[in-house]
Formats: sequence, structure tokens, C-alpha cells
Amino acid sequence: MSRVGKKPIELPEGVTITTDANNVTVKGPKGELSRTFSPDMNIEIQENVVNITRPSESKEHRSLHGTTRALISNMVEGVSKGFERNLELIGVGYRAQKQGSKLVLNVGYSHPVEFEPENGIEIEVPANTKISIKGIDKERVGAIASNIRAVRPPEPYKGKGIRYEGEHVRRKEGKTGK
Repeated sequence: MSRVGKKPIELPEGVTITTDANNVTVKGPKGELSRTFSPDMNIEIQENVVNITRPSESKEHRSLHGTTRALISNMVEGVSKGFERNLELIGVGYRAQKQGSKLVLNVGYSHPVEFEPENGIEIEVPANTKISIKGIDKERVGAIASNIRAVRPPEPYKGKGIRYEGEHVRRKEGKTGK
């Protein structure tokens, strides 16, 4: 039995969940998310608890069980609390700034790199070397953070680049003279 799949999902106050065949919609104070799941998974809602069960012990059903539960749990957490990813810019002259809704990065290229946030995603720049990405969909917040990091990933010799907050970059020793 899937350890993740067995756990029930408790709904916080103000969050409602509705199912229509294999379509799940979660509404909360921060917004609304919906997603289509496999029709094989049984999603049962009783008062403030959601349980996911699988019809058989086949390999496909076992793998879908925990995944379905984790995705629904992330939807519930997203509409109640939201998700946030923080990035740091490390390097001389590396900076970020907001121009209207756009994020403008100066990270050592001959031109500034601009990012336009998607609907439902909020990008903040609390300091010129810090970027905060917030939203209710964990997958989209992580994807946008990854796309911003991909502009200038941290390099192993000097450690310069854009990295996740708290990310450890293994440093390499440079060339040695004779």
C-alpha cells in the first residue's frame, strides 16, 4: 500500500473540493484550481477529509495512487496558503528589478533579460539581489523559478549566477600554476 496515498487530506477552513467524474476542483481564499485525474482512482470526500483509494494492486494503480494524493494535497495547500520560491543573484553587478509587471535581470550579458509573469503568478523583488515568485499552483511557481534560474545557473568556480535560496553550490578548485 502506498504510504503517501493512504494518508487522508484534511481540508482547512474555507476550502471546498468538488469532483465531477475524474475532474477535481478546489476552491479557497486564494483562488481556484482544477485538474483532471485518472478515472481509475476513487476520490472520496467526507465532510473535511479526502481519501484516495485504488481499485487494484497493479503497478500502474500503485504509482497513480500516491501521485494523485500528492497533487490534490498541493492543490489544497495552494488555495489556502499559496507557494513561494526565492532566488538569489550572486555576482558583481548582478541585479534584478521590476519594471511594471516585468522582471528585468542584469546578469552579465550585453543586454538585460526580461521576464513577463503568467496569470496567477506574482514576482516580487524585495532587494536588488533577491527574487520572490508566489502563486497558488506549485507546478507553475517551480517552473517559472527554474526558467529564471536557467538564465544564469550558478557556476562551480566562482559560484556566480542565480540560485535558489539556501542552495549549496559545490565549488571546484581552479587551475594551478607550475
